[in-house]
Amino acid sequence: MDTKFQVISPVDGSVYAERQLASDTEVEKVLAAAARAQKSWKSTSIAARAAICRKAVQYFLEQADEIAEELSWQMGRPIRYTPFEINKGFQERAHYMIDIAEGALADVKPEAQAGFRRFIRREPLGVILVLAPWNYPYLTSVNVVIPAIMAGNAVILKHAQQTPLCAERYAAAFEYAGLPEGVFQYLHLSHSQVATVVADSRIAHVAFTGSVEGGKAIQQAVSRRFLAAGLELGGKDPAYVRADADLDYSIENLVDGSFFNSGQSCCGIERIYVHEQLFDHFVEGFAALAKQYVLGGPLQPETTLGPMVRASAARFAQEQINEAIRKGATALIEPQLFPAHREGTPYMAPQALIGVDHSMQIMMEESFAPVVGIMPVKDDAEAIRLMNDSRYGLTASVWSANVDEAIRIGEQVETGTCYLNRCDYLDPALAWTGVKDSGRGCTLSSLGYESLTRPKSYHLKIIG
Repeated sequence: MDTKFQVISPVDGSVYAERQLASDTEVEKVLAAAARAQKSWKSTSIAARAAICRKAVQYFLEQADEIAEELSWQMGRPIRYTPFEINKGFQERAHYMIDIAEGALADVKPEAQAGFRRFIRREPLGVILVLAPWNYPYLTSVNVVIPAIMAGNAVILKHAQQTPLCAERYAAAFEYAGLPEGVFQYLHLSHSQVATVVADSRIAHVAFTGSVEGGKAIQQAVSRRFLAAGLELGGKDPAYVRADADLDYSIENLVDGSFFNSGQSCCGIERIYVHEQLFDHFVEGFAALAKQYVLGGPLQPETTLGPMVRASAARFAQEQINEAIRKGATALIEPQLFPAHREGTPYMAPQALIGVDHSMQIMMEESFAPVVGIMPVKDDAEAIRLMNDSRYGLTASVWSANVDEAIRIGEQVETGTCYLNRCDYLDPALAWTGVKDSGRGCTLSSLGYESLTRPKSYHLKIIG
């Protein structure tokens, strides 16, 4: 077996980094160290854990520009945006989960009962395996890494082979912060090695973010043990623009929600339903704004749309577009408007299609690309039916001036999160979860601590 792997940069096809897969001996050493370190770490006070985690976050903030350039080279996001993954989302989520830990992990005390002391204590699970993707490598991983450590667990992080330097950055941050050795570690692993680690009795929980197929593989692996897995999988997230929506605001935000990060977001907008009264104006404005993107090398400050992660991803999305056009759809954007667009490379122009329907893959299967289908609907009922006509259920957004109507629609839409007048954003105070093939489990908010701890009841009878 070839034990080396290369990071091929989507920027120019060069080898940006080369790493070695962990040996069996190294895997065993990491597992043993994690199990050993966790036994003492769980006795560390929450205040002491918080001080270390805050210092680790500070490392990321101090190194944000360097990390951003590293990230652009690894996965292609424009340099004008990559620092915000650290400075905004990563920092916001990490600090929120640190700040609420004391309350979220506090004992649960039922009503007093004479002669007894009763409470439920949340104990750490043990060693948490975090399997993180390349598209938002810090934002997705921080959802589990920080709260897992705050809850008294040890963490082993395995990042996608496209972004291995991100795992190494975590290690540097926790070393800088003075985290005891073994509490956080990372491994570069193959798929077969991941299955072996999951099967190890020292792993107490698996947190996976990735494809539906990957989630099924993790589910199969954990099914052999009494082990839970948090699965954040794919999305085909819909937006519904009601007749009372602010048209210009909706267009501006839905273009961004569709094309930011080259559409490579699990909760990015992939299909849009617009009330027929607004449809023509919406489509015209959407296409006009999309044409203002600047597709190019992500290290150029003027670039607003970088390459996709690899040429095969762009080719997959183009095949979806071609199938829709064969079935009668119309593409609104000429790729020739974007000189950097080149077939056979990761550089793909944004695209929006009309004349689409649910017989087309572009409206049914995840694209994970800067492409979106737009359909007219006659009323709320039709929009709800179409939004629910999907095997995915991560987020859905409603664009309207009526909050009560948005809630009413949200109650009928089968998703983990419902937005009004925004999209593609995770509020750390709210539970992040999906339904159907978008996964199971929950991260963020106080509820995010529940999957990283187990309840232990104390029923104490007082004599004399």
